[in-house]
Amino acid sequence: MATDTIRPPASEAQDQAPPDIVTMRETADRLLDADAAADALPLAAAELDTLTRTMRGQLELLIPEIEHAAGPRPKDVAQYCALACVGEARGKLRVEPRPGLDGAAAYARRLARVLNALCDHYERLGSRP
Repeated sequence: MATDTIRPPASEAQDQAPPDIVTMRETADRLLDADAAADALPLAAAELDTLTRTMRGQLELLIPEIEHAAGPRPKDVAQYCALACVGEARGKLRVEPRPGLDGAAAYARRLARVLNALCDHYERLGSRP
């Protein structure tokens, strides 16, 4: 019985547009701006859930792009750092947020920070923003 479940992308998936880095950063900024402004109102639970799901999807789209840009055998510091950030992002996607709105908000901010970092790496590796 074969255990390999990874399939190559279909030809139309290979021709897809690059990730929308601007939109990804705007999504992350909606959560990180609250860190900078002490008088900002907290997000409602439904909005927080939507932003968290959106960022999870954005991370799942961006991670393979960065892995592809870094290549299978990194040759410089930028590539190694990008792949280390990919590992951190995968780890954050695996964990569950703590119960309650505070736990969900803290988890969403962690996703926002790693999403911003991956956007930086994507641009640094010379991919189209």
